[in-house]
Amino acid sequence: MTICDSMMETHVPCTLEEERRIVTELISEAEDNLKEGNLYFVISNRWYTSWQRSSREPTRPGPIDNHDIIDTQSDASDPQLCRRLEEGVDYVLVPQQVWRKLVEWYKGGPTIQRKLICQRFQSYSVEVYPLCLKLTDSRDKSSATIRSSKQASVGQLYELVCSARGVSKEKARIWDYFEKKKSVLLDPSSERTLEESCLQVDHDSLYPMQILLEVDENASSKYDMSSAGNELALVPVGPTRSDATNTMPGANGHSNRSMFWKDPFEHDSSSGFGEREKRGLRGLHNLGNTCFMNSTLQCLAHTPPFVDYFLKDYSDDINEDNPLGMRGELATAVGELLRKLWSYGKNAVAPRFFKTELARFAPQFSGYNQHDCQEMLSFLLDGLHEDLNKVKQKSYTESKDSDGRPDDEVAEEMWKYHKARNDSVIVDVCQGQYKSTLVCPDCGKFSITFDPFMYLTLPLPTSLTRSMTVSVFYGDRTPYTVTVPKDGSLGDLSNAIGAACGLKDDESLLLADVYAHKVYKYLETPLLSLSEIRDNDRIVAYRFNQMHRGPGKAKLEILHSEQKQDAEISGKLFGIPLVAYVNTERHSGSDIDAVISGLLSPLHRTHSPAGSLEDTTVGEKEFSFSVFWLDRYSSGLKPLESDFVPNPLSATRLVVKWDEKEHEKYDSSSYLNDLPEVYKETSSVAEEVSLFSCLEAFLAEEPLGPDDMWRCPACKEHRQANKKLNLWKLPEILVFHLKRFAYTRFLKNKIDTFVNFPIHDLDLSKYVKNKEGESYLYELYAISNHEGGMGGGHYTAYAKLMDENKWYEFDDSRVSAIDESKIKSSAAYVLFYRRVRSESEASSMDED
Repeated sequence: MTICDSMMETHVPCTLEEERRIVTELISEAEDNLKEGNLYFVISNRWYTSWQRSSREPTRPGPIDNHDIIDTQSDASDPQLCRRLEEGVDYVLVPQQVWRKLVEWYKGGPTIQRKLICQRFQSYSVEVYPLCLKLTDSRDKSSATIRSSKQASVGQLYELVCSARGVSKEKARIWDYFEKKKSVLLDPSSERTLEESCLQVDHDSLYPMQILLEVDENASSKYDMSSAGNELALVPVGPTRSDATNTMPGANGHSNRSMFWKDPFEHDSSSGFGEREKRGLRGLHNLGNTCFMNSTLQCLAHTPPFVDYFLKDYSDDINEDNPLGMRGELATAVGELLRKLWSYGKNAVAPRFFKTELARFAPQFSGYNQHDCQEMLSFLLDGLHEDLNKVKQKSYTESKDSDGRPDDEVAEEMWKYHKARNDSVIVDVCQGQYKSTLVCPDCGKFSITFDPFMYLTLPLPTSLTRSMTVSVFYGDRTPYTVTVPKDGSLGDLSNAIGAACGLKDDESLLLADVYAHKVYKYLETPLLSLSEIRDNDRIVAYRFNQMHRGPGKAKLEILHSEQKQDAEISGKLFGIPLVAYVNTERHSGSDIDAVISGLLSPLHRTHSPAGSLEDTTVGEKEFSFSVFWLDRYSSGLKPLESDFVPNPLSATRLVVKWDEKEHEKYDSSSYLNDLPEVYKETSSVAEEVSLFSCLEAFLAEEPLGPDDMWRCPACKEHRQANKKLNLWKLPEILVFHLKRFAYTRFLKNKIDTFVNFPIHDLDLSKYVKNKEGESYLYELYAISNHEGGMGGGHYTAYAKLMDENKWYEFDDSRVSAIDESKIKSSAAYVLFYRRVRSESEASSMDED
């Protein structure tokens, strides 16, 4: 028996060092024994981080508190997580054994249990967000909530629903009931998972997935499921039509796709419209956090050369034998989807088949998690290129150094070599070439290469400073906004606030992070990185005379609660906590009363209501406030003893219960509420940079990183060479990826800087070193936007219909016109430009 085990038997807590050791060992043990069905538990990252950072016994965190990650609208008996939380930022996952120990040590909760599931290629993940389906019974229109694993099969869903509603499986039919319309019928014999079935999602609903139960009392034990085994095991409503995704082996054993090819502009009489409507205005249904996919697809679907190519018969270009490709299936899926998007009508398209194909070839995009649309774009362009590469046998070509030859000669040679191995519509339309120069810092030897690129990832030059707002408590409450180094420390912030509020030499500040009406943590480490303070945190600074702090002093934290509440305060506090220092000796009730009265004196109303007592001196009456001591480990309130001794090593929490008398006497509304966030962006102060400054930052000379050293051919040693990029050849379609997502040691962050980009006449001539007299003028035609923060947010797209010269917004299934003057915003993430050629260039291309 270990010393810690012996201590726990006697209900004496382990030391923090022992706790960490036990948790580390239990996590390691759980990772060595992964199997489907293992239980994991969700814990608020705020609480878990405070436990990890506790450096000494008195700073132990309180009970486990998961309320900040729980949806307030969920049933208390069945708490559900807030949507779009991010692991490592909002919550952490711990195995069952760790959860049991933490609850044993700290108690608290509520408990949020999840299971480990096995996904493709024997990879494991915790199903943090099981599927939540709203079931509507067509017989009485009643509804119920059904929760199921994403890995459950369609057949298991039938069993679950039939068991819950007391219906025979043979008589039940379950429909995808998206937007309360029967769209597809689920096959009860299917073994496909619900994740693979791609049920449609409405993120605006409390129940994002909806299904409808129909009961056929006359049904036999077996009924016709005409699509059993077909795409996603779903039966579409209404007639289906043959399309290019249905393949038939030809005489040579390959798929004869051309015999199924259709005219994409053939009028679809089943659409219900009497006359032809505009093309290119169909939205895409969100299948579950697929807005990143929808945004990317709409931008590609409105790329003119792609529209021209994919709406024609491109079957001869498909390379089914390319080991780097996907047997042409990705190109086929993209072409089929683009033809649907460019068919007549305005009904949104459900890209189920495409999503299934995408997940099959790129498992990272499977499931219902949010992803980066730029990563999706990169995969699509690479995959389409390999599927459509006309080069069947790639010859080996050894790369040659420039060896002093003219740049244009070397560049042309390298492009010729590249085209000999890569020849597709993607290369023709999207690929350019840049010049890369490496210079040895020791001997001066330089190396020049010319490499192809598909898009340009541009850094966002941002300010080296950060604006932060902190509320200072000193008689009154005053917010101060200061500017500090972005990579600065807590000491920098404290000094800036001190200067702003006129802090005297004999005074000091105590900074604290306030959350849920309590001090979440005291910020007392001067070297703490400011990157650990988020923009949506609420920071206060309590101002004290130096004589009030130091040896022999203890910290009191005064919380506020309504008198009508019972002895449990969780979720029932209000206002902002106040902090005072008192001697570590014993205190009477009157002593504590006087401290509280002093803290609340700035709130005292000038005139008290008739019949009430004026608080002139504390000694004139007995104890004024109902004060309780808050037990950190149980969250329970205990009456304050007459001989109260505060803890000298950590803050002692006291709770003042307010009744109507206190509210009449003190103006709490103006002093204790509305604590400002550290930073709230407004359009008037938003940082702005130009697209040109981003491009210049990308092209600027910089040293290679220590992990990316270059072996100098002259020194025969690895050197941290200086690298310089220049644009040499620009493509027909030029894509700019604005690098908005930043990663540091401490956190992941999104840069919301507004990038001012040209819509028309983007002239890049001065940045192109290849002087062949060509025009490098571009026009914007599509934008992929990302709104929100890391790990979530929402993607939309703006795209221009060239025939109309008009812009539209594509927000999943919703499509609406938008004025060109409104398409610029700080949400712009990926910019799509097309080259505008001069009349002579266009004429020359026509002749070719």
